[in-house]
Amino acid sequence: MLPFKFFVTAPANPGTGDDNNTLEGTVKSAITWTDKLWNSVTDADMWLNILFSSIRIVIIFIITRIVIKIVYRIIDRSLERKQEGKVRVNPRRFVTVGELLKNATSITCNFIMILLLLSEINIQVGPLLASAGVLGLAIGFGAQGLVKDVITGFFIILEDQFAVGDVIQTGTYKGTVEVIGLRTTKLVSWQGEVHIIPNGTIASVTNFSMSNALAVVDIPMKGDQTLDESVHLVKQALVGIEDRDLNIVKVPDVLGIQSMTTSEYVVRIVAECMPNSRGSVERQIQSDVKKTMEYHEMGKLAALEQAAGQEKDEGDGTGGA
Repeated sequence: MLPFKFFVTAPANPGTGDDNNTLEGTVKSAITWTDKLWNSVTDADMWLNILFSSIRIVIIFIITRIVIKIVYRIIDRSLERKQEGKVRVNPRRFVTVGELLKNATSITCNFIMILLLLSEINIQVGPLLASAGVLGLAIGFGAQGLVKDVITGFFIILEDQFAVGDVIQTGTYKGTVEVIGLRTTKLVSWQGEVHIIPNGTIASVTNFSMSNALAVVDIPMKGDQTLDESVHLVKQALVGIEDRDLNIVKVPDVLGIQSMTTSEYVVRIVAECMPNSRGSVERQIQSDVKKTMEYHEMGKLAALEQAAGQEKDEGDGTGGA
């Protein structure tokens, strides 16, 4: 520790009214203070202590930098191993978690270094720590919501609950995740609204982008049309649909009748598709089935018109000799 000491000597005979004695005492005090200062400046032990304290300060600083670098390397390697062992990897998640851990390491090591440096220059760190504890407690009580948001945001990223680009629903809000922060999460709905949600209010999340979706389409059929004919038309419409829409994972299945009334029945179709593509796949299936049914109806009308024309010709006697 640095041996800094300051001496203050009161003037002799204060308040006696004797100017000569006062002047003499002041001169003696000045001479005494000068002698003590000179003795301190020429004290070899003091300069030796200053040298050793300076060396210790430099060593503390260097050791702190080395410890921070080592911990950074350990964090990077740990995250690399976890990233290689994951099937579904979100690189942004690992980057964010790594930066958070590095920041926490840097703050902790630098705080300890500052305390050690203050001890080297003869500053009592006990009262300082007590004051910092009281201040931190006051800030904690005043910023409970902020602390809750930060902790929740950290675990959202750490547990990979959702990532940027995922479609999620939390409460009444549904949309695509645009930004994940430690305090807030930003969602953009399909209509363009931007929802900024504090992480502390996210109690439950439905993620629509974690796995493949299932498109379900119900096609109403007329009651006078046979089931075999309806299923044949639907299967004919779905031929090659996986090439027309790359979001479809495999050929859709025609499950059969889902419901029926006296005038119609409903045929259900299901198709496994990529995440967040259920709506477009359902529209593609409906469009293809509709086109096939229209073509079939047009063929039936053409056949009926042709049959009616032939009957008319035969009735007029023009059909043969």
